[in-house]
Amino acid sequence: MDGAAGDLHHIRPWRRIERRKARKIRVGSVEIGGDAPIAVQSMTNTVTADVTSTINQIRQLEDAGADIVRVSCPDEDSTKAFGEIARAAQVPLVADIHFHYRRAIEAAAAGAACLRINPGNIGNAQRVKEVIQAAKDHGCSIRIGVNAGSLESQLLEKYGEPCPEAMVESALYHAALLEEHDFREYKISVKASDVFLTVAAYQALAEATDAPLHLGVTEAGALRAGTVKSSIAMGSLLWAGIGDTIRVSLAADPVEEIRVGNDLLKSLGLRQRGVTIIACPSCARQGFNVIATVDALEKRLAHIAEPITLSIIGCVVNGPGEALMTDLGFTGGGKGAGMMYVSGKADHKVDNASMIDHIVELVEERARTMREAKG
Repeated sequence: MDGAAGDLHHIRPWRRIERRKARKIRVGSVEIGGDAPIAVQSMTNTVTADVTSTINQIRQLEDAGADIVRVSCPDEDSTKAFGEIARAAQVPLVADIHFHYRRAIEAAAAGAACLRINPGNIGNAQRVKEVIQAAKDHGCSIRIGVNAGSLESQLLEKYGEPCPEAMVESALYHAALLEEHDFREYKISVKASDVFLTVAAYQALAEATDAPLHLGVTEAGALRAGTVKSSIAMGSLLWAGIGDTIRVSLAADPVEEIRVGNDLLKSLGLRQRGVTIIACPSCARQGFNVIATVDALEKRLAHIAEPITLSIIGCVVNGPGEALMTDLGFTGGGKGAGMMYVSGKADHKVDNASMIDHIVELVEERARTMREAKG
């Protein structure tokens, strides 16, 4: 990242998060754990056997910044379609398997980079061995996915209700099944719909294993409420250095999950992708319509992948100060014009009427320069 914001980041040690030291695995071409960037993923909600619809949705998720995409494989028609889908995808795909061990073997052979499965749920020891061998043969990793709502009956009987101890015990049991067969290419999740239960379970699990952890609040809710709930839980964990991949589970367009996930990581300085817009809520002092401007800029700059910070402030009270800390900035003034800042410095005036087009042009130019500098 270049510009004022990048420079300030390097001289502010209190903005750094010390991540938990997890061992590193691979999900296809994506490294997970260790010093690898935290990966953002979502899941398709199309019928998997509908190859065209599923590929189209994966493409939308890729364009939004997904690192990994999960695809459900509930039946043989799904695993038959999986191979064509995997060949079309530009990011690694996780095959979501729950009970039928044959679906896991088929998905591995069809090109899955990872299997989401709980080994203890797929039958006897021989079936577990066959799935692990398929994963080894085809270079698949495995995600052990524990959910509070589907804990094993013996654990519910032992603990009386879903609790952190029960979730961690379930996760470690499934991990032990994998390790018995000398398989360590796995990550773990312990999700709940309750914020407190989710955070406590991950905190306990982080102390019990060096496996990379996939974070999420399961069934978090609709776009607004689910974003808030997920941000509280995952933000707390990420702040503490816990988490190697994330999914924001929303009852909304899966693309929104990727957008929220990237924004969450950007807010904590853990990843930088795309344009970060800093904007005031607007008031009677605003020299232009801030809300409409930000809405338009978010849409028109969604294609930018380079990490660029942009401040859009309605008046000169906070505008100049915010612009000092961003790559580009616009501060509203009077008489239908405002000041454009470049790398923290006042650079030139721009009419409100042409401001959006001008800002888009400057952002695209900066993004192009950054790409060229990378070679």
